[in-house]
Amino acid sequence: MTTIRLTVAQALVRFLAAQYTERDGTRQRLIGAMWGIFGHGNVAGIGQALVEYADLMPYHQGRNEQAMVHAAVGYARQSGRLSAHAVTTSIGPGATNLVTGAALATINHLPVLLLPGDVFAARPADPVLQQLEVPYAGDVSVNDTLRPVSKYFDRITRPEALIPSALQAMRVLADPVDTGAVTLALPQDVQAEAHDWPERFFAERVWTVRRPGADAAELTEAVQAVRAARRPLIVAGGGVHHSRAEAALAEFAAATGIPVASTQAGKGSLRHDHPQDVGGIGHTGTATADALARTADLVIGVGTRYTDFTTASGTLFENPAVRFLNLNIAPFDGHKLAGLPLVADARSGLEELTERVRMHGHRVAGEYVAEYTEAKERWERTVDACFAAPDPAARPTQPQVLGALDALVDESDIIVNAAGSLPGDLHKLWRARSADQYHLEYGYSCMGYEIPAALGVKLAAPERNVWALVGDGTYLMLPTEIVTAVQEGVAIKLVLLQNHGYASIGGLSEAVGAERFGTAYRYPAGDGTYTGAPLPVDLAANAASLGMRVLRAGNVEELRAALGEARAADVPTCVYVETETSDTVSGAPPAQAWWDVPVAATATRPSAVKARELYERHVSTRRRHL
Repeated sequence: MTTIRLTVAQALVRFLAAQYTERDGTRQRLIGAMWGIFGHGNVAGIGQALVEYADLMPYHQGRNEQAMVHAAVGYARQSGRLSAHAVTTSIGPGATNLVTGAALATINHLPVLLLPGDVFAARPADPVLQQLEVPYAGDVSVNDTLRPVSKYFDRITRPEALIPSALQAMRVLADPVDTGAVTLALPQDVQAEAHDWPERFFAERVWTVRRPGADAAELTEAVQAVRAARRPLIVAGGGVHHSRAEAALAEFAAATGIPVASTQAGKGSLRHDHPQDVGGIGHTGTATADALARTADLVIGVGTRYTDFTTASGTLFENPAVRFLNLNIAPFDGHKLAGLPLVADARSGLEELTERVRMHGHRVAGEYVAEYTEAKERWERTVDACFAAPDPAARPTQPQVLGALDALVDESDIIVNAAGSLPGDLHKLWRARSADQYHLEYGYSCMGYEIPAALGVKLAAPERNVWALVGDGTYLMLPTEIVTAVQEGVAIKLVLLQNHGYASIGGLSEAVGAERFGTAYRYPAGDGTYTGAPLPVDLAANAASLGMRVLRAGNVEELRAALGEARAADVPTCVYVETETSDTVSGAPPAQAWWDVPVAATATRPSAVKARELYERHVSTRRRHL
């Protein structure tokens, strides 16, 4: 057997450079690049290996470990989960900073390879810098915090252990059911240790991403359920995009006339102007989709996890006779809500369903089509009213900012968002023009995701205009990767909305009787609250100080001009605008369905007492679908 003598880190980099995925005859690198921040726990190992093999593994310099994972996740999603990035960190805080990003990746079923440094495996000195001492277990390190948020975890304490572990890591990353964060913890001494590696370890390997079809019996039962339904509704989730099943969904919807609502992850599964698209569903959904959900007798979930935002915390699907048909590649999700499982790849399953349904010539009644078509048209007029800005000299509302952007972009633009009040407005109002235009991370709804994720998306699609929509709260969480975008010349566009606080949680706080306590960015008022004057924070100046080109917009007219200038820019560019938040100015439509946030069971303040009464009325409508 021919061997090659390399360090563990060198062997890992060479191995990663030779891994590929293949789906539908298209092959691409599984690990497209590696992000890294170096410290004593990885600089002599992975750091040296990246220098040694700079021609094999592209490297990106990050500023925050969590942000590097977000960038990797953005890249993986834009790449259809067929290509991913790795992230290397030192030990200690560099490693634990990965936990939030790892949770986000795993919850959203998006692949990322995490390579945190770890304390000495040989324990030449004990403890070493940044080592966690656990009296009852000598083999525990801070990296064990990554176990519950990783789909696969291993600690490589001997060089030869890398071979089976690396192969398992690639298997999980490429698996459409099991993918998520994968962690290989690398003790700093092992990284630099030499070993004689089998040459075949570095041969090209292709990991086939499967498209399993449906079981014949499940398919027959699914067809019967579709044919028996009089008011069916499709709920399109993120699995539609992961499978690249948008065309198959459009064909099934057109063939049957069944309307299609979308989750946050599934929005864009159909273009906004497709006759069967009825918009977002659930707490942040449209009136059209939610009304259809309340009367649906069959809900066909395609690639959805049925989160509480989608089901309105178990209150949305009101029809006593409602049944669920769940097309999902993951059996775990296929059996949710006591549904009929159709375990298959989304595209394969939809194609099989379409073929079988067409054999019977099945289509929903014309009256049902007319009903949702008219409701869709009414909602479009609502969107137009929210987007309209009759006074170009006025400060824009948040929906008017979205309206100005909506009027500018085409199907090539990509919109990235994750947290705050923007997800609700976008889900209700945004008109998705392409399958991948709407990039909203709502599985973990992580503040700080937008800027680094936009960077990752742009790396995956350099020819596209990529917009990160960011409120002031999210911006203050994690603006650091602006520096990376400037350094590498990645021309992301940042729309920074200043509304002086946590707008989304402020509204929720008011609704649950907490009276917006601690949600505004203001000076203390002397009574324990923060209700004084707004803080004199200049976020535009901050973005400029990090190297970004900044365009300030004081009103609607200036906003339109600034957005147009930013879209044409070939350098990272920020459009900064302070939004109008007055109660007298029209904002987005209110929530069209409930969301369960428990309210204090006992309180003396009238706002909390009233909120509890309303809460109990909503809770009484919740049902278990059995």
